[in-house]
Amino acid sequence: MLATATIAEEIQDLKTQRRAILLAHHYQEPEIQEQADVVGDSLELARIARNFEGDVISFAGVWFMAETAKALNPHRTVVAPDRDASCSLVDSCPVEPVREFRRAHPDYAIVSYINTSIEVKAESDILCTSRNAVKIVNSIPRGQPVLFLPDRNLGNYVQRQTGRENMKIWQGTCIVHATFPARRLIEAKMEHPHAKVVAHPECPESVLALADFVGSTSAIIDWCDASNAAEFIVMTESGIRYSLERISPARRFYFVANENCNCSECPYMKLNTLEKLRDSLLYLRPRVELPKELMERALAPLERMLAVN
Repeated sequence: MLATATIAEEIQDLKTQRRAILLAHHYQEPEIQEQADVVGDSLELARIARNFEGDVISFAGVWFMAETAKALNPHRTVVAPDRDASCSLVDSCPVEPVREFRRAHPDYAIVSYINTSIEVKAESDILCTSRNAVKIVNSIPRGQPVLFLPDRNLGNYVQRQTGRENMKIWQGTCIVHATFPARRLIEAKMEHPHAKVVAHPECPESVLALADFVGSTSAIIDWCDASNAAEFIVMTESGIRYSLERISPARRFYFVANENCNCSECPYMKLNTLEKLRDSLLYLRPRVELPKELMERALAPLERMLAVN
């Protein structure tokens, strides 16, 4: 196996040759984040992808993120390190039940979390991320009923924040965030009594109720950086540690294990490796290939989301 430094050099050379940009999510391994041109959350990376003017977008995250980049850049090549890097939220929300709901309830506005397949996006009226979900739902007239999908914890959080009574919520969950137990957070608070608690809104309500701040991945990073606290208990995927420690090296960050794997890692995000990233740029595969009509239909709700200030 080639040394990591050699593979990293190859990646940088390939990016230049391909006129490529490498986008990486905060949950990626540190060695991948170090190679990225931009590290961000779903909303930030979608905005960067929309404005890219090169030839190739290499997306180190999960597959739905690469699909989103392709819909925003239909004439550019979009590749990802591993086609099997899926998402439990995507898996929880197949497109046919969404189509059935739309046929049965044409008066509803369908608000889809960006953690959905491109087919579900195409059936939606507007998309959202965890950073702007409250703002997106508030942008819909209060008299219009809403279907929010697929994450039930994020949907419940948005409903509490907006006071929206006419809102149905899909019952999907994230296999990382939904399995954080409040009892372990309470134990962590007892062990670190001066630490502030920050949590992603995909966590259960019992966890969010104990948090000092609730926000998206990047919002958590920004809040910790601006805080006067020296210690934080972080209730989200542990890949965020690299970004937190890079921005705030003097602070301490503690992570709580979930019930699934006694860890706080997303198994899908961790499928990506430097070797796979290098090979995706070298061979331009796995490549995102989507029907033109599907991309056009998915682009409309994407653009509506990006237009909400």
